[in-house]
Amino acid sequence: MVSGSSLTSTSTPSISLLKDELDIVIPTIRNLDFLEMWRPFFQPYHLIIVQDGDPSKTIRVPDGFDYKLYNRNDINRILGPKAACISFKDSACRCFGYLISKKKYIFTIDDDCFVAKDPSGKEINALEQHIKNLLSPSTPFFFNTLYDPYREGADFVRGYPFSLREGVQTAVSHGLWLNIPDYDAPTQLVKPLERNKRYVDAVLTVPMGTLFPMCGMNLAFNRELIGPAMYFGLMGDGQPIGRYDDMWAGWCMKVICDHLGLGVKTGLPYIWHSKASNPFVNLKKEYKGIYWQEELIPFFQTAVLPKECTTVQTCYLELSKLVKAKLGKVDDYFNKLADAMVTWIEAWDELNPSENPGSSAAVKPNGAAKGK
Repeated sequence: MVSGSSLTSTSTPSISLLKDELDIVIPTIRNLDFLEMWRPFFQPYHLIIVQDGDPSKTIRVPDGFDYKLYNRNDINRILGPKAACISFKDSACRCFGYLISKKKYIFTIDDDCFVAKDPSGKEINALEQHIKNLLSPSTPFFFNTLYDPYREGADFVRGYPFSLREGVQTAVSHGLWLNIPDYDAPTQLVKPLERNKRYVDAVLTVPMGTLFPMCGMNLAFNRELIGPAMYFGLMGDGQPIGRYDDMWAGWCMKVICDHLGLGVKTGLPYIWHSKASNPFVNLKKEYKGIYWQEELIPFFQTAVLPKECTTVQTCYLELSKLVKAKLGKVDDYFNKLADAMVTWIEAWDELNPSENPGSSAAVKPNGAAKGK
């Protein structure tokens, strides 16, 4: 494990929201020069860097950042036999950072994601927008046609039930990307030059009962509310599938959020996704997932958790049983994944013994009710 800190003076925002309550988790195999662009926004925060691949390789981190870097040797040392649940040679290893963090909030970003600009040309502070999303309520039970009613300049529209205007606690903020779209390999192959240039100034709550393909490259969440469900599965080296880590976590998370009455937001903020991955390499990683997802989506759409499951951990363990019972018939990989889900929860509880194991229901919204 490598730690770093410096008193190098640089310009930073005058207000650093949740500076002592948030960790930034970055998975990487390369030097983190991209942090220079993010310095004005990230420097006040603690970084958890999860080095994938060869642990003997030195990863350079620019001066001035407070960070800890963990490689595979550190993961094996800290988790022992349970380290097998952390993926190798895949960005899914980022979830080790969620496991080791002691902060209330997590923001995770990929090392090929740069600062985007809004239509006026102003640089977007993605982290600040994620924090705003997480600190305001969500509205999963009734859709508001002006999207997020808690944003400045918006409200609940006529006909929105007053009994639901208090909202529920927001567990996850899912951001988007300009430039390189987050496409699967077949779509990459048929649209190699396509770029996302559309900036949509909107944040909305993903409705209850609705799944979505969560992308891990620009993502924030309340670790205390939903952390144990943010396991990115078994991907990469030694596994038959890759590039489904964040989506697997998102489907599990959404089923549990719906059960516990927690909210998920998507939309702003945008980042600039700079690098298109090789579609032929991606196809090798994805092809089984593309086939399997036709079974996975109906599974999650119909998954029902018992009312006795009142914490994230108990929900996740129950979900692992369903994975083994129903998806184990699709491929033996899912039996292995179900076992890893249990190991993940065991590791979480060992490293976080005094932590509140999860919210039983969103009975105290993290924002005041708003109405006309």
